Amino acid sequence: MRFSPTGIAGVVVVDIEPVSDARGLFARLHCPDEFAAAGHPFVPAQTSLSRNPAAFTLRGMHYQAPPHGETKLVRVVRGRAFDVALDLRPDSPTHRRWVSLELSAETGRAVLIPEGVAHGFITLEPDTDVVYQIAPKHEPGHGLGVRWNDPAFAIAWPAEPKIISPRDAAYPDYR
Repeated sequence: MRFSPTGIAGVVVVDIEPVSDARGLFARLHCPDEFAAAGHPFVPAQTSLSRNPAAFTLRGMHYQAPPHGETKLVRVVRGRAFDVALDLRPDSPTHRRWVSLELSAETGRAVLIPEGVAHGFITLEPDTDVVYQIAPKHEPGHGLGVRWNDPAFAIAWPAEPKIISPRDAAYPDYR
């Protein structure tokens, strides 16, 4: 695996290093020792799936309230998505900044998102599946979010969502 920093501390792009032969390819997707050696210790406690039948489905921008913060390793295993990480850590020098990247099943690329950083995505094609590996395990009832189009962040989404939950569409302006 190759680990590449982004403009936000702790948000890391994780690229696979596939080995190919006549059968196809094989690649390591997660290894706690490799993550730790790269300075990003991460041992998932839970793995979740987000199945999205329609293109331009938007989910986000979500995070967990302290002390139930989560670190997530996010990867598209079918389809393509425009993925966004938004720094909401009040003491961070990149507070209110965001980074984005395209995740696809074809590339196998993932993004590691630390506690205090909100996450969201919009699908770029139908039948996009997103897998989350999460640590520590998710604690229901502590989820928070900010609105995907809040002017405080000015996230440059590639398209308007066609499907979005009422909750995600109605988060108040960030203060």
